[in-house]
Amino acid sequence: MNHDDDVVIDIEAILEGTEPHVTKECCIYKVPFHIRRLREDAYTPKVVSIGPFNHNRHVHLQNMEKHKLMYCKAFLKRTKTSSDSWMSYIEGVEPKFRRCYSETLEFRKKELVKIIFVDSGFILELFWRSCSEWSPEDTFLSTPWLSNNMRKNLFFVLEDLYNMSFTGSSNIPPFARLTFCYFGYYNGCGLSFDNISINHFTDPIRTFNLQHPRERRPPRTAGMLEHLPSAAELSFSGQDLEIPQLLVSDSTEFMFCNMMALELCHYPYEAYITDYVSILDFLINTSKDVDILVRKKVLVNWLGDTDSVANMFNGLLKNNIHSRFNSHYSEICQDLNALCRNPWHNLKSTLRRDYCKTPWQTAATIAGIVLLILSLVQTICSVLQVIQQ
Repeated sequence: MNHDDDVVIDIEAILEGTEPHVTKECCIYKVPFHIRRLREDAYTPKVVSIGPFNHNRHVHLQNMEKHKLMYCKAFLKRTKTSSDSWMSYIEGVEPKFRRCYSETLEFRKKELVKIIFVDSGFILELFWRSCSEWSPEDTFLSTPWLSNNMRKNLFFVLEDLYNMSFTGSSNIPPFARLTFCYFGYYNGCGLSFDNISINHFTDPIRTFNLQHPRERRPPRTAGMLEHLPSAAELSFSGQDLEIPQLLVSDSTEFMFCNMMALELCHYPYEAYITDYVSILDFLINTSKDVDILVRKKVLVNWLGDTDSVANMFNGLLKNNIHSRFNSHYSEICQDLNALCRNPWHNLKSTLRRDYCKTPWQTAATIAGIVLLILSLVQTICSVLQVIQQ
């Protein structure tokens, strides 16, 4: 078979120039389309655009650009750092920076260096001020709703630029400590920054929610959970199931979506947050299940509408691929399923669910049972009298 020599040469040139799309250095991902299309709003910056993925793509974020420039300038002035030193460093690491992204960045080197420069200065100054003391000029940036939203959108480790800026200074906290301070709201267990790797700013939030460093996390088993009874079925079994309390607010869906997206792309075999959401998805089918979990203080509902809470948890796992499961969760689920298959427990559950919802209903049910027994005794006595005659 004859081939056009030019075509063969072109194909060979294309193949020769092909490089791995995602390298081992990659840690920043664009959420896969089949996930993002379900909740575009959950993966779109609300307040500030950081990094190249969303640079100049959202009109509503343009107002923050002047604040970014102001903070960048302030950090350079605070640390007496020259723009040239930062520029030289960023130009040197620009190829490595590109490799940290899962998709090709459509920016020339000069444009990308500028983005890194401004965003880095902004983040470092923001972290510094938030962990020391806000000034009167920070009124806009220090408002809770704004700072909370920025916590969810910032990413990338800036330790080298931070250390470079404070060369020769004493009593300067490590950048990891500054990062933990900034995200401290989520660090309810008081985890230390020592020995915890941060590749992405969603990383510390995920670690805080897991509450344990990697070496203390349970092993995982192949396969997925097939079934778990809902809260309405479990709560009347007479047994205790302990679950840490979860505050459900306007930001809960956003947080879970982004942590699960990070696990899907970067931690597919360590998807502990996705495991937790899977359990909640089984426990919550309807608003009735939400009411039970709120009453049992498993959930604190700040959304108000219980249907919204149920719909949120029922939709979080749509299009999500999940191949392994927390072994501790698997054991608990097996025990719960075995309990619910027991006929005696099913009978008790039915009685408590359908006839003992309130003290008055319980009293009425007991009275009805007593009357039924008395009627039965009376009937038996009448039959015995007839037989004896």
